Amino acid sequence: MTTKELLVIFNAGSTSLKYKVFDYKTLELLDSETFDIEEKGKEREILQEALFNKILVKAKSFGDIKYFGHRVVHGGNDFTQPTIINKNNIKKLAKYNELAPLHNPYNLSFINLALINQPKIKNVAVFDTGFFANINEESKHFAIPIKYYYQNVKRYGFHGISHQYILSEASKILKKKERNCNLIICHLGGGCSISAISKGIAVDISLGFTPLGGIMMSTRSGDIDPGVLIHLIKKYNYTIDELNAILNHKSGIYGISGKTNYLDLIKGVKSKDEKCVLAFNMFCYQIRKTIASYFGILNKIDAICFTGSIGSGLDITRKNIMKNLNIAKNIEILAIKTNEELNIAKQIKTLE
Repeated sequence: MTTKELLVIFNAGSTSLKYKVFDYKTLELLDSETFDIEEKGKEREILQEALFNKILVKAKSFGDIKYFGHRVVHGGNDFTQPTIINKNNIKKLAKYNELAPLHNPYNLSFINLALINQPKIKNVAVFDTGFFANINEESKHFAIPIKYYYQNVKRYGFHGISHQYILSEASKILKKKERNCNLIICHLGGGCSISAISKGIAVDISLGFTPLGGIMMSTRSGDIDPGVLIHLIKKYNYTIDELNAILNHKSGIYGISGKTNYLDLIKGVKSKDEKCVLAFNMFCYQIRKTIASYFGILNKIDAICFTGSIGSGLDITRKNIMKNLNIAKNIEILAIKTNEELNIAKQIKTLE
């Protein structure tokens, strides 16, 4: 009997680890699990290694591992395509940790574990920024001195693995080829992003230089007048680390409502808690405004797609976003569950 070849996909975040095992030939899902991770520092390192070994044993019960696949949030200018990561280029990848501090270090931790413990198995990184590598020049540049652009300060965009998967799934639903699809895709979860897709190509994305920009998110501020930051530094003498903590961990929906769990926010909305209602309305308003702005750059829109735990979850959010958005009244609305791990597996197969 022929032994199955496997793809083991790691999707590591700051508070969780998701993995999936696929049959390399058929892409049949063989195993999947999500682990919550609260530990920090040395305790986290020990737990991660234990989880890696546990996953390895379970995966090998299905066959032989051909590739490890890894979601990596920020690839910068150096990494825009699925890339085999080894000891020679991982240091170059690690330099982007500072641009996605809530994501990249955890993504790389499992690459390092694989390189150390299973050196004969190739590791392929697929990048959230890759799908947006060729967005419009008008969107890619920030209106600051252009010398910074040449120092790689520009809009990169994130959640690209998810947006690319939704494009593929939406094309099937619409019965159109991807290259003929014009879409607005809203990825709404703990992090949020909205993209404009023209003829199957991403031309704009709400997230920018880091995963902090765009619309407000669970604990992240999203776009903010830079003058506010200057004011806060002058008034409170905040350090960079303190300001970073405010913008990444104490803002967004949490900063307005005190709720970090979106389901708790919805409960508050239904019970007419004023802060919850305000946070919910702000969130929907910013999404609605971004969707409307993309009508100005897309000549035709086939569908508005919602994904992510919030976007494809309870329809109360979608209904509120689309309420009174008359510009979109004749456009199909799709709720599609994303599958980043499957998309990573598909991209790895393109390397062969």
